Amino acid sequence: MLQTLHITNIAVIKSTDINFSPGLNILTGETGAGKSMIIDSISLLTGARTSKELIRNGADSAMVSAYFTDIAEPNRRAISELGVECDEEGGIFVQRDITSDGKSKVRLNGRVIPLSLLRNILKYLINIHGQHDNQGLLDPSNHLGLLDAYLDSSLDLTEYNEVYTRMCEVRRKLKELRLDDSEKQRMIDLLRYQLNDIDRGKLKIGEEGALEERKRKIKNIEKISKSTNLIYRALYQNEKGASAYTLIDMAKQAIDKLSDVMDKSEELIEKLDGLQSELRDIAEYCDDLCDDDIGDPDKALDIIEGRLEIINRLKRKYGSSIEEILEFRAKIKKQLDEIELSDVQSAEYAKEYAELQARAQSLAAEITDIRRKGGESLANEIMSELMYLDMGKVKLYVDLQNTELNSKGADEVSFLICTNPGELPKPLSKIASGGELARIMLAMKTVFAKKEGTETLIYDEIDTGISGRTAQKLGFKLKSSAKHSQVICITHSAQVASSADTHLFIEKNEIDGRVETTVRELDENEKINEVARIMGGSEITDKLLSSAKELINQANSVNN
Repeated sequence: MLQTLHITNIAVIKSTDINFSPGLNILTGETGAGKSMIIDSISLLTGARTSKELIRNGADSAMVSAYFTDIAEPNRRAISELGVECDEEGGIFVQRDITSDGKSKVRLNGRVIPLSLLRNILKYLINIHGQHDNQGLLDPSNHLGLLDAYLDSSLDLTEYNEVYTRMCEVRRKLKELRLDDSEKQRMIDLLRYQLNDIDRGKLKIGEEGALEERKRKIKNIEKISKSTNLIYRALYQNEKGASAYTLIDMAKQAIDKLSDVMDKSEELIEKLDGLQSELRDIAEYCDDLCDDDIGDPDKALDIIEGRLEIINRLKRKYGSSIEEILEFRAKIKKQLDEIELSDVQSAEYAKEYAELQARAQSLAAEITDIRRKGGESLANEIMSELMYLDMGKVKLYVDLQNTELNSKGADEVSFLICTNPGELPKPLSKIASGGELARIMLAMKTVFAKKEGTETLIYDEIDTGISGRTAQKLGFKLKSSAKHSQVICITHSAQVASSADTHLFIEKNEIDGRVETTVRELDENEKINEVARIMGGSEITDKLLSSAKELINQANSVNN
């Protein structure tokens, strides 16, 4: 439950602390005292959007904090799954700071957390209902979600969602394959042309670099020939003089003659052998550079240039390198195969789609059956609550209509109501008055609260359009609901206020020339006076006090 709420610099509230209790907490006060600011402050903790206009004039920032305790075990588990643990006392402390630029920071148990996490956590702890929520009740697009929330664990859409998702995927692929004949033929012609164009080029990886190298060689053939010939003659074989290889041979022979007086002669000869081997390798490598039968250099260059032009043309069209061109070829070949095989694939996908559609329709029918039975149960529970709220003649129907398969099944749900016997049921928006809507919403909230297990239910002027005996019974119903969940209610109704377990009074005072709103808990006598004030205005008579006391006694004596 919400145990404490602290507000600083929110509109007319400079600083106030509110202590809530289990049961029914009623907040009352004169018009303009700041009751709506209490709800707005709590809304900020549930993740509502901030605005710098909320900050009290003259202040640079505002802050709202709350402490929740006695959290039910199912909700504690759900919050734990979000990565948040309660403190040592089993509670959660939440704080939201707002700066003058409209930005905010959220802390939970002292740790900064994202706003999205705050929303996910607080949905287990607080449910706020204000007058604007009636519009959600009137909108049929929300009714399916409300029914499914009521059904909760008895409705499992997991298998249906898996089948429906796959069905949509297969339908998309089938649509892609089923091109019209002219479009299909156009794509086939284009892809075949591109394949043939690339294949005529007979490209090989590494070919372009080899051609450029050969081109450079041919252009420099004369210089290469002259230089390599000189290298070969100088190092290895020279018909006109001694080469380095020959001179080393002569040196080896001389060393061999000194072998009887030279200890290292054999070692030196081995080293010279190694030098000769290296000289021969260098000479033969250079000689090989000119050992290419180029023939006519000009003709050879023309052939190379022509080949390079083919490669460059294909590069301009299909990729920046031979590798990219061949990758593009593989891609379009696969695409062409898929199109040419599309008739076969279409047949396979069509068969799978039909099977998935049949399964989805079967599952949707099961879901419809669960919703229909659940809708009857929901309607009966709501009508039971409405009977207590003096709407016993009202008939509420949860109407299911079949629709096309979608992610939620094949149902459209709308809540219909008949307020008078003999009339046809109509949408809520057509006939429900403000007072009727308030009671219907309370009845629905009472039913859903049993399913949701929300820790704290907050009602902002739920009594709009209701008075007299009906308002008193509404107060009794709130008091009864508060046995299961903590209830906080802002009201202008004396009958509702008389049912309070804890009565909080919101008042504004002028301090140092400025208005400030504070909240305090009323004792029993003050509670009687406040109920009398609501009943009769500023002049509180003994008769009003007696009537107020009687209302409170009636509320305390009713065992809902």
